[in-house]
Amino acid sequence: MPRFFTEEFTGDRSCAIVSGEDAVHIARVLRMGEGDSITLCDKASTDYFGTIRSADSKQVVVDILESRPSAGEPDVRVALFQAVPKGDKMELIVQKAVELGVFCIVPVLTRRCVARPDEKAWARKRERLQKIACEAAKQCGRGIIPQVGELLNLERALEQMAGYDLSILFYEQSRQPLAPLLQDGWQSAAMLVGSEGGFDPEEAEQARRFGIWEASLGSRILRCETAPIAALSALMFQSGNL
Repeated sequence: MPRFFTEEFTGDRSCAIVSGEDAVHIARVLRMGEGDSITLCDKASTDYFGTIRSADSKQVVVDILESRPSAGEPDVRVALFQAVPKGDKMELIVQKAVELGVFCIVPVLTRRCVARPDEKAWARKRERLQKIACEAAKQCGRGIIPQVGELLNLERALEQMAGYDLSILFYEQSRQPLAPLLQDGWQSAAMLVGSEGGFDPEEAEQARRFGIWEASLGSRILRCETAPIAALSALMFQSGNL
């Protein structure tokens, strides 16, 4: 059943409206109309099932028949703090992280980042990444649209990470297995993954001062676009969300 995000509901949640590009897609591309079944999500982890009352390229009006929590939303919150890689690798990282259940993606500028976008270039890049996150959330049945945050330096990123139940730096020099860190009960986690070249020793020491755990992703050196996917998969599996 087609599924779309909207926040336009009547007060009693008996009716909803889909507008913008999604309305065009429903009416012109999918050619859906009166009486067709559709699923909507309110971006707050609730799905709404209904039938279309009317549809055109400006708006689609839906009568809501039933609602329930989004089955595709994990019961833990995992934030990915990702050192910015070069090229379009960040696009793949965002797409796959959203599919795997990430709560948000926070880009980080570290010493070994080859890509060092200025404010204007990053604003354009962030808009593109947010669109990718939205499309991935629609495709995989998420209950929210994970947000791509502003670009942070390492210190600000570590400050934010310290507020999570579990915070992990995936450091290529670490010999600490990941599994033992995931045994205790946690509801929120932050994971920091490097760009090409990983982290330098001073950055790892800085993370330790913030109380961030270190962990290894095994004896094989993973590409910067592979590492966050592997780490997020492990966290979701261990928490029962995969």
